[in-house]
Amino acid sequence: MRGLEIPENANVLVGLGKADDAGVYRISDDLAIIQTVDFFTPVTDDPYLFGQIAAANAFSDVYAMGGEPKTAMNLVGFPSEDMDISVLRRVIEGGLDKITEAGAVLVGGHTLEDAELKYGLSVMGFISPDKILTKKNLESGCRLILTKPLGTGVINTAIKGGLASKEVEETVSRLMAALNKEAAEIMKRHTVCACTDITGFGLLGHLSEMTKGSGHGVRISADQTPIIPEALEYAGMGMLPGGAFKNRAFYKSMVSFSRDVDPTTRDLLFDPQTSGGLLICVKADEAQDMIRELMDAGITDAADIGEAVAGDEKIEVF
Repeated sequence: MRGLEIPENANVLVGLGKADDAGVYRISDDLAIIQTVDFFTPVTDDPYLFGQIAAANAFSDVYAMGGEPKTAMNLVGFPSEDMDISVLRRVIEGGLDKITEAGAVLVGGHTLEDAELKYGLSVMGFISPDKILTKKNLESGCRLILTKPLGTGVINTAIKGGLASKEVEETVSRLMAALNKEAAEIMKRHTVCACTDITGFGLLGHLSEMTKGSGHGVRISADQTPIIPEALEYAGMGMLPGGAFKNRAFYKSMVSFSRDVDPTTRDLLFDPQTSGGLLICVKADEAQDMIRELMDAGITDAADIGEAVAGDEKIEVF
């Protein structure tokens, strides 16, 4: 089959040619726009909370690129014959509250009839062309800072299986609904060479994207990587989402594990996240200051989990 011919334009600074968290188009010498879109099916039975989580997730790509969200548009699939319109209202209210918290504005959207509820946003943000952060710009010796703990995929699976307590469900829902806005603002005050957000491919999948074609590998400490405690318990019981198995099958050739890393932790490093944290590659001499600022801002799970190293584009977990 003949390959698709993608139109080219010199003002496309980040596009399909070097796929990243979002696309970037230059408007002028000092202004570029970031464009991204994301939506999914409910991860909670609370429609308002689902709207918050889906919106927070959509904004993360703009934050990961170093940008500032400006506008958003709703994307909705709604089963009107099977679900009361009040449910949709609560979903949109949740999304709107996150749009407002992000400092952006809702400018429109599109709704279609669907067999299953779906919600998300198309987001546009601003950034200076010389301040764009991409995921493949790793530098040797830089430290890797993760701003949210892993395990949301496992816990969401446990929730669906009726095993998670109400307290655990509320904790993970708040975590997923939290914007990466504050972490992104703190990031801008430091010398950052690369960044991405951790979502469906899991930590090791997104690290694989960062290393491939970068001329660098990474070394990750399993013990230093923040993980939701209950996720370890549920994963040990076999409550793994299908995406974790897919991630491991796809990315395992790029990863080597020390014998000291137990199987449950390995599974969680492949766990697909919903609205996960930022993974920030920062100059080594600024890493502890960044951690301190994140902690002071209430991002208490932030941790230095490893470093970038020149050479083979592999991931070593020890």
